[in-house]
Amino acid sequence: MRFELKAVQKGKQVIALEFDAADETAARDMARQRGLAVLAIGRRNPPLSNPFAVEQRFPVALFAVELLALLNAGLNVVEALQTLADKEPGGENRQVLTGLLEALYRGESLSQSTGRFPRAFPPLFSATIKASERTGNLPEALSRYIAYQEELDKVRNKVLAALLYPAILLVVGTLVLSFLLFYVVPRFARVYEDISADLPVFSGLLLAAGRWAENHGLVAVLSLGLCSFTFAFYASKQKLKILAWLWRVPALGERMMIYQLARFYRTTGMLLMAGIPALKAFEMVDGLLAPNLRAQLARATALLSEGRSISGALTAAGLATPVATRMMAVGERSGRMGELMDRIARFHDDETARFVDAFTRVFEPLLMTVLGLAVGLVVVLMYMPIFELAGSVR
Repeated sequence: MRFELKAVQKGKQVIALEFDAADETAARDMARQRGLAVLAIGRRNPPLSNPFAVEQRFPVALFAVELLALLNAGLNVVEALQTLADKEPGGENRQVLTGLLEALYRGESLSQSTGRFPRAFPPLFSATIKASERTGNLPEALSRYIAYQEELDKVRNKVLAALLYPAILLVVGTLVLSFLLFYVVPRFARVYEDISADLPVFSGLLLAAGRWAENHGLVAVLSLGLCSFTFAFYASKQKLKILAWLWRVPALGERMMIYQLARFYRTTGMLLMAGIPALKAFEMVDGLLAPNLRAQLARATALLSEGRSISGALTAAGLATPVATRMMAVGERSGRMGELMDRIARFHDDETARFVDAFTRVFEPLLMTVLGLAVGLVVVLMYMPIFELAGSVR
Protein backbone atom coordinates (compact mmCIF):
# COMPACT_ATOMS: atom_id res chain seq x y z
CA MET A 1 0.00 0.00 0.00
CA ARG A 2 1.06 3.61 -0.44
CA PHE A 3 1.79 6.02 2.42
CA GLU A 4 2.15 9.80 2.46
CA LEU A 5 4.84 11.17 4.77
CA LYS A 6 5.93 14.55 6.02
CA ALA A 7 9.51 14.44 7.22
CA VAL A 8 12.55 16.59 7.99
CA GLN A 9 15.56 15.88 5.83
CA LYS A 10 18.70 16.03 8.01
CA GLY A 11 17.65 19.09 9.94
CA LYS A 12 16.73 21.03 6.83
CA GLN A 13 13.37 21.76 5.28
CA VAL A 14 10.20 19.75 5.69
CA ILE A 15 9.46 17.60 2.68
CA ALA A 16 6.45 15.52 1.59
CA LEU A 17 6.90 12.21 -0.16
CA GLU A 18 5.24 8.85 -0.75
CA PHE A 19 6.36 5.30 0.02
CA ASP A 20 5.12 1.89 -1.04
CA ALA A 21 5.31 -0.33 2.06
CA ALA A 22 3.55 -3.29 3.64
CA ASP A 23 2.42 -1.27 6.66
CA GLU A 24 3.06 1.94 8.59
CA THR A 25 5.97 0.49 10.56
CA ALA A 26 7.75 -0.56 7.38
CA ALA A 27 7.18 2.89 5.86
CA ARG A 28 8.73 4.57 8.93
CA ASP A 29 11.72 2.23 8.74
CA MET A 30 12.24 3.03 5.07
CA ALA A 31 12.14 6.74 5.83
CA ARG A 32 14.65 6.42 8.68
CA GLN A 33 17.01 4.47 6.43
CA ARG A 34 17.03 7.50 4.12
CA GLY A 35 17.95 9.75 7.01
CA LEU A 36 14.51 11.30 7.37
CA ALA A 37 12.80 12.27 10.63
CA VAL A 38 9.14 11.43 10.20
CA LEU A 39 6.69 14.11 11.37
CA ALA A 40 3.42 12.63 10.12
CA ILE A 41 2.39 9.60 8.17
CA GLY A 42 -0.90 8.49 6.65
CA ARG A 43 -2.19 5.93 4.21
CA ARG A 44 -2.99 7.30 0.78
CA ASN A 45 -6.45 6.24 -0.38
CA PRO A 46 -7.40 6.20 -4.06
CA PRO A 47 -10.00 8.82 -5.09
CA LEU A 48 -12.54 6.16 -5.97
CA SER A 49 -12.47 2.88 -4.06
CA ASN A 50 -14.35 -0.21 -5.04
CA PRO A 51 -16.45 -1.39 -2.06
CA PHE A 52 -16.56 -4.91 -3.48
CA ALA A 53 -12.83 -5.23 -4.13
CA VAL A 54 -11.25 -8.11 -2.23
CA GLU A 55 -8.13 -7.04 -0.41
CA GLN A 56 -5.15 -9.14 -1.40
CA ARG A 57 -3.37 -10.43 1.67
CA PHE A 58 0.04 -11.94 2.11
CA PRO A 59 -0.24 -15.72 1.48
CA VAL A 60 0.88 -16.90 4.92
CA ALA A 61 0.08 -20.57 4.34
CA LEU A 62 2.04 -20.66 1.07
CA PHE A 63 4.89 -18.77 2.73
CA ALA A 64 5.02 -21.37 5.52
CA VAL A 65 5.05 -24.26 3.01
CA GLU A 66 7.84 -22.74 0.91
CA LEU A 67 9.90 -21.72 3.94
CA LEU A 68 9.59 -25.23 5.39
CA ALA A 69 10.71 -26.79 2.09
CA LEU A 70 13.77 -24.54 1.92
CA LEU A 71 14.70 -25.19 5.55
CA ASN A 72 14.40 -28.93 5.03
CA ALA A 73 16.66 -28.56 1.98
CA GLY A 74 19.44 -27.26 4.26
CA LEU A 75 19.14 -23.46 3.93
CA ASN A 76 19.15 -21.26 6.99
CA VAL A 77 16.37 -18.78 7.70
CA VAL A 78 18.10 -15.78 6.09
CA GLU A 79 19.01 -17.72 2.95
CA ALA A 80 15.47 -19.10 2.69
CA LEU A 81 13.89 -15.66 3.05
CA GLN A 82 16.32 -14.20 0.50
CA THR A 83 15.38 -16.98 -1.92
CA LEU A 84 11.67 -16.29 -1.44
CA ALA A 85 12.21 -12.55 -1.90
CA ASP A 86 14.21 -13.08 -5.10
CA LYS A 87 11.44 -15.12 -6.72
CA GLU A 88 8.83 -12.39 -6.11
CA PRO A 89 8.56 -9.98 -9.06
CA GLY A 90 7.54 -7.08 -6.84
CA GLY A 91 4.53 -5.69 -5.00
CA GLU A 92 3.60 -5.97 -1.37
CA ASN A 93 4.73 -9.59 -1.02
CA ARG A 94 8.29 -8.69 -1.91
CA GLN A 95 8.16 -5.69 0.41
CA VAL A 96 7.10 -7.90 3.29
CA LEU A 97 9.88 -10.40 2.63
CA THR A 98 12.43 -7.60 2.26
CA GLY A 99 11.21 -6.12 5.54
CA LEU A 100 11.69 -9.48 7.26
CA LEU A 101 15.24 -9.71 5.99
CA GLU A 102 16.07 -6.19 7.10
CA ALA A 103 14.71 -6.92 10.57
CA LEU A 104 16.79 -10.12 10.79
CA TYR A 105 19.91 -8.22 9.73
CA ARG A 106 19.25 -5.77 12.58
CA GLY A 107 19.43 -8.69 15.01
CA GLU A 108 15.72 -9.25 15.59
CA SER A 109 14.27 -12.74 15.88
CA LEU A 110 11.95 -14.17 13.24
CA SER A 111 8.93 -13.80 15.52
CA GLN A 112 9.77 -10.15 16.17
CA SER A 113 10.23 -9.62 12.43
CA THR A 114 6.84 -11.11 11.58
CA GLY A 115 5.28 -9.06 14.40
CA ARG A 116 6.31 -5.92 12.53
CA PHE A 117 3.84 -6.84 9.79
CA PRO A 118 0.52 -7.46 11.56
CA ARG A 119 -1.45 -7.06 8.33
CA ALA A 120 0.57 -9.81 6.69
CA PHE A 121 1.13 -12.27 9.54
CA PRO A 122 -1.65 -13.09 12.01
CA PRO A 123 -0.74 -13.16 15.73
CA LEU A 124 -1.20 -16.92 15.71
CA PHE A 125 1.66 -17.35 13.22
CA SER A 126 3.99 -15.05 15.16
CA ALA A 127 3.15 -16.84 18.43
CA THR A 128 3.88 -20.23 16.83
CA ILE A 129 7.24 -18.99 15.57
CA LYS A 130 8.05 -17.47 18.96
CA ALA A 131 7.27 -20.74 20.73
CA SER A 132 9.58 -22.60 18.32
CA GLU A 133 12.43 -20.23 19.15
CA ARG A 134 12.48 -21.62 22.68
CA THR A 135 13.11 -25.14 21.41
CA GLY A 136 15.01 -24.26 18.24
CA ASN A 137 12.71 -26.40 16.10
CA LEU A 138 11.31 -24.01 13.52
CA PRO A 139 10.39 -26.71 10.93
CA GLU A 140 8.15 -28.45 13.47
CA ALA A 141 6.33 -25.19 14.22
CA LEU A 142 5.85 -24.50 10.52
CA SER A 143 4.54 -28.04 9.98
CA ARG A 144 2.06 -27.55 12.82
CA TYR A 145 0.83 -24.25 11.36
CA ILE A 146 0.50 -25.76 7.86
CA ALA A 147 -1.56 -28.66 9.25
CA TYR A 148 -3.73 -26.16 11.11
CA GLN A 149 -4.42 -24.18 7.93
CA GLU A 150 -5.13 -27.32 5.95
CA GLU A 151 -7.79 -28.40 8.46
CA LEU A 152 -9.44 -24.98 8.32
CA ASP A 153 -9.37 -24.95 4.53
CA LYS A 154 -10.79 -28.47 4.38
CA VAL A 155 -13.94 -27.46 6.27
CA ARG A 156 -14.29 -24.22 4.32
CA ASN A 157 -13.90 -26.01 0.99
CA LYS A 158 -16.55 -28.56 1.95
CA VAL A 159 -19.04 -25.80 2.66
CA LEU A 160 -18.21 -23.94 -0.56
CA ALA A 161 -18.40 -27.12 -2.64
CA ALA A 162 -21.79 -27.94 -1.15
CA LEU A 163 -23.11 -24.48 -2.04
CA LEU A 164 -21.66 -24.43 -5.57
CA TYR A 165 -24.17 -26.75 -7.25
CA PRO A 166 -27.27 -25.03 -5.80
CA ALA A 167 -25.81 -21.68 -6.86
CA ILE A 168 -25.34 -22.94 -10.43
CA LEU A 169 -28.88 -24.31 -10.47
CA LEU A 170 -30.25 -21.01 -9.25
CA VAL A 171 -28.35 -19.00 -11.86
CA VAL A 172 -29.32 -21.31 -14.74
CA GLY A 173 -32.96 -21.42 -13.64
CA THR A 174 -33.07 -17.62 -13.41
CA LEU A 175 -31.60 -17.28 -16.90
CA VAL A 176 -34.13 -19.75 -18.36
CA LEU A 177 -37.05 -17.94 -16.72
CA SER A 178 -35.74 -14.59 -17.91
CA PHE A 179 -35.42 -15.90 -21.47
CA LEU A 180 -39.01 -17.21 -21.41
CA LEU A 181 -40.51 -14.08 -19.85
CA PHE A 182 -38.63 -11.45 -21.85
CA TYR A 183 -38.20 -13.16 -25.23
CA VAL A 184 -40.62 -16.06 -25.79
CA VAL A 185 -43.73 -14.78 -24.02
CA PRO A 186 -43.89 -11.43 -25.90
CA ARG A 187 -43.85 -13.29 -29.25
CA PHE A 188 -46.61 -15.65 -28.12
CA ALA A 189 -48.54 -12.61 -26.95
CA ARG A 190 -48.38 -11.01 -30.42
CA VAL A 191 -49.58 -14.28 -32.00
CA TYR A 192 -52.59 -14.49 -29.64
CA GLU A 193 -53.34 -10.84 -30.20
CA ASP A 194 -53.68 -11.46 -33.94
CA ILE A 195 -55.85 -14.56 -33.53
CA SER A 196 -58.79 -13.17 -31.63
CA ALA A 197 -59.80 -10.40 -29.29
CA ASP A 198 -61.86 -12.75 -27.14
CA LEU A 199 -59.46 -15.14 -25.41
CA PRO A 200 -59.63 -17.05 -22.12
CA VAL A 201 -58.41 -15.62 -18.81
CA PHE A 202 -54.98 -17.19 -19.14
CA SER A 203 -54.59 -15.67 -22.55
CA GLY A 204 -55.38 -12.23 -21.15
CA LEU A 205 -52.80 -12.67 -18.41
CA LEU A 206 -50.24 -13.87 -20.92
CA LEU A 207 -50.97 -10.94 -23.25
CA ALA A 208 -50.61 -8.49 -20.38
CA ALA A 209 -47.32 -10.08 -19.30
CA GLY A 210 -46.07 -10.12 -22.88
CA ARG A 211 -46.96 -6.47 -23.52
CA TRP A 212 -45.38 -5.37 -20.25
CA ALA A 213 -42.18 -7.37 -20.89
CA GLU A 214 -41.91 -6.02 -24.43
CA ASN A 215 -42.55 -2.41 -23.45
CA HIS A 216 -40.70 -2.29 -20.14
CA GLY A 217 -38.21 -5.14 -20.43
CA LEU A 218 -35.14 -2.90 -20.44
CA VAL A 219 -36.42 -0.93 -17.47
CA ALA A 220 -37.12 -4.18 -15.60
CA VAL A 221 -33.62 -5.54 -16.27
CA LEU A 222 -31.99 -2.27 -15.21
CA SER A 223 -34.16 -2.11 -12.09
CA LEU A 224 -33.27 -5.69 -11.20
CA GLY A 225 -29.57 -4.96 -11.69
CA LEU A 226 -29.81 -1.83 -9.58
CA CYS A 227 -31.62 -3.70 -6.81
CA SER A 228 -28.98 -6.46 -6.90
CA PHE A 229 -26.17 -3.91 -6.75
CA THR A 230 -27.84 -2.06 -3.87
CA PHE A 231 -28.40 -5.29 -1.94
CA ALA A 232 -24.79 -6.39 -2.46
CA PHE A 233 -23.50 -2.98 -1.38
CA TYR A 234 -25.72 -2.98 1.70
CA ALA A 235 -24.67 -6.54 2.57
CA SER A 236 -20.99 -5.60 2.30
CA LYS A 237 -21.52 -2.70 4.72
CA GLN A 238 -23.86 -4.48 7.14
CA LYS A 239 -22.11 -7.84 7.53
CA LEU A 240 -22.35 -7.79 11.31
CA LYS A 241 -26.09 -7.09 11.33
CA ILE A 242 -26.75 -9.81 8.75
CA LEU A 243 -24.68 -12.31 10.73
CA ALA A 244 -26.51 -11.35 13.92
CA TRP A 245 -29.82 -12.04 12.17
CA LEU A 246 -28.56 -15.41 10.89
CA TRP A 247 -27.48 -16.37 14.40
CA ARG A 248 -31.10 -16.01 15.53
CA VAL A 249 -32.32 -18.61 13.01
CA PRO A 250 -32.73 -21.72 15.23
CA ALA A 251 -31.12 -24.53 13.22
CA LEU A 252 -28.67 -22.33 11.31
CA GLY A 253 -27.54 -20.45 14.40
CA GLU A 254 -26.73 -23.70 16.19
CA ARG A 255 -24.59 -24.91 13.29
CA MET A 256 -22.80 -21.58 13.04
CA MET A 257 -22.05 -21.89 16.76
CA ILE A 258 -20.57 -25.37 16.26
CA TYR A 259 -18.43 -24.12 13.36
CA GLN A 260 -17.13 -21.20 15.42
CA LEU A 261 -16.37 -23.40 18.42
CA ALA A 262 -14.51 -25.92 16.27
CA ARG A 263 -12.33 -23.14 14.91
CA PHE A 264 -11.79 -21.85 18.45
CA TYR A 265 -10.84 -25.29 19.80
CA ARG A 266 -8.40 -25.98 16.96
CA THR A 267 -6.63 -22.64 17.32
CA THR A 268 -6.46 -22.85 21.10
CA GLY A 269 -5.18 -26.42 20.91
CA MET A 270 -2.44 -25.39 18.50
CA LEU A 271 -1.34 -22.58 20.81
CA LEU A 272 -1.32 -24.90 23.82
CA MET A 273 0.76 -27.48 21.95
CA ALA A 274 3.17 -24.67 21.04
CA GLY A 275 3.68 -23.90 24.72
CA ILE A 276 1.51 -20.78 24.98
CA PRO A 277 -0.25 -20.45 28.38
CA ALA A 278 -4.01 -20.96 28.29
CA LEU A 279 -4.78 -17.40 29.44
CA LYS A 280 -2.61 -15.91 26.70
CA ALA A 281 -4.10 -18.32 24.15
CA PHE A 282 -7.63 -17.16 25.01
CA GLU A 283 -6.61 -13.55 24.49
CA MET A 284 -5.01 -14.32 21.12
CA VAL A 285 -8.02 -16.16 19.66
CA ASP A 286 -10.49 -13.42 20.58
CA GLY A 287 -10.51 -12.01 17.03
CA LEU A 288 -11.34 -15.41 15.50
CA LEU A 289 -14.73 -15.65 17.17
CA ALA A 290 -17.93 -14.00 16.01
CA PRO A 291 -18.68 -10.69 17.77
CA ASN A 292 -21.58 -12.17 19.73
CA LEU A 293 -19.27 -14.81 21.26
CA ARG A 294 -16.47 -12.50 22.36
CA ALA A 295 -18.25 -11.45 25.54
CA GLN A 296 -18.53 -15.12 26.50
CA LEU A 297 -14.83 -15.60 25.81
CA ALA A 298 -14.03 -12.59 27.99
CA ARG A 299 -16.00 -14.21 30.79
CA ALA A 300 -14.14 -17.50 30.30
CA THR A 301 -10.84 -15.61 30.40
CA ALA A 302 -11.84 -13.95 33.67
CA LEU A 303 -12.84 -17.29 35.19
CA LEU A 304 -9.56 -18.83 34.05
CA SER A 305 -7.57 -16.03 35.64
CA GLU A 306 -9.47 -16.69 38.90
CA GLY A 307 -8.16 -20.25 38.98
CA ARG A 308 -10.89 -22.20 37.22
CA SER A 309 -9.91 -25.03 34.90
CA ILE A 310 -10.14 -24.63 31.13
CA SER A 311 -13.10 -26.98 30.90
CA GLY A 312 -14.85 -25.30 33.82
CA ALA A 313 -14.28 -21.78 32.48
CA LEU A 314 -15.47 -22.58 28.96
CA THR A 315 -18.48 -24.55 30.19
CA ALA A 316 -19.55 -21.77 32.56
CA ALA A 317 -19.19 -19.22 29.74
CA GLY A 318 -21.29 -21.30 27.33
CA LEU A 319 -18.40 -22.04 24.98
CA ALA A 320 -18.32 -25.81 25.44
CA THR A 321 -20.55 -28.50 24.02
CA PRO A 322 -21.20 -31.62 26.15
CA VAL A 323 -18.66 -33.55 24.07
CA ALA A 324 -16.08 -30.80 24.46
CA THR A 325 -16.58 -30.61 28.23
CA ARG A 326 -15.94 -34.33 28.71
CA MET A 327 -12.96 -34.45 26.34
CA MET A 328 -11.37 -31.37 27.92
CA ALA A 329 -11.70 -32.99 31.34
CA VAL A 330 -9.79 -35.98 29.96
CA GLY A 331 -7.14 -33.64 28.58
CA GLU A 332 -6.72 -31.94 31.93
CA ARG A 333 -6.25 -35.27 33.69
CA SER A 334 -3.75 -36.57 31.14
CA GLY A 335 -1.91 -33.28 30.56
CA ARG A 336 -2.61 -33.41 26.81
CA MET A 337 -5.05 -30.52 26.61
CA GLY A 338 -3.71 -29.22 23.30
CA GLU A 339 -4.07 -32.59 21.61
CA LEU A 340 -7.58 -33.11 23.02
CA MET A 341 -8.64 -29.65 21.87
CA ASP A 342 -7.58 -30.56 18.34
CA ARG A 343 -9.56 -33.80 18.54
CA ILE A 344 -12.63 -31.89 19.72
CA ALA A 345 -12.30 -29.60 16.69
CA ARG A 346 -12.09 -32.58 14.34
CA PHE A 347 -15.17 -34.12 15.94
CA HIS A 348 -17.21 -30.96 15.43
CA ASP A 349 -15.81 -30.45 11.91
CA ASP A 350 -17.08 -33.90 10.98
CA GLU A 351 -20.43 -33.01 12.52
CA THR A 352 -20.56 -29.82 10.44
CA ALA A 353 -19.65 -31.75 7.28
CA ARG A 354 -22.46 -34.26 7.91
CA PHE A 355 -24.94 -31.43 8.42
CA VAL A 356 -23.85 -29.74 5.18
CA ASP A 357 -24.18 -33.02 3.27
CA ALA A 358 -27.65 -33.66 4.68
CA PHE A 359 -28.73 -30.10 3.94
CA THR A 360 -27.57 -30.24 0.33
CA ARG A 361 -29.28 -33.61 -0.23
CA VAL A 362 -32.58 -32.02 0.76
CA PHE A 363 -32.05 -28.55 -0.63
CA GLU A 364 -30.82 -29.48 -4.12
CA PRO A 365 -33.90 -31.58 -5.09
CA LEU A 366 -36.16 -28.97 -3.52
CA LEU A 367 -34.51 -26.20 -5.52
CA MET A 368 -34.73 -28.24 -8.73
CA THR A 369 -38.42 -28.88 -8.05
CA VAL A 370 -39.17 -25.20 -7.50
CA LEU A 371 -37.29 -24.15 -10.64
CA GLY A 372 -38.96 -26.92 -12.67
CA LEU A 373 -42.40 -25.87 -11.46
CA ALA A 374 -41.68 -22.24 -12.30
CA VAL A 375 -40.47 -23.05 -15.82
CA GLY A 376 -43.34 -25.52 -16.34
CA LEU A 377 -45.91 -22.97 -15.19
CA VAL A 378 -44.66 -20.42 -17.71
CA VAL A 379 -44.74 -23.01 -20.52
CA VAL A 380 -48.26 -24.16 -19.58
CA LEU A 381 -49.49 -20.58 -19.47
CA MET A 382 -48.05 -20.02 -22.94
CA TYR A 383 -49.75 -23.07 -24.47
CA MET A 384 -52.99 -23.07 -22.48
CA PRO A 385 -54.73 -20.64 -24.88
CA ILE A 386 -53.87 -22.91 -27.82
CA PHE A 387 -55.38 -25.90 -26.01
CA GLU A 388 -58.52 -23.92 -25.18
CA LEU A 389 -58.85 -22.63 -28.75
CA ALA A 390 -58.42 -26.16 -30.12
CA GLY A 391 -61.15 -27.36 -27.78
CA SER A 392 -63.51 -24.61 -28.88
CA VAL A 393 -62.91 -25.42 -32.56
CA ARG A 394 -63.94 -29.05 -31.94
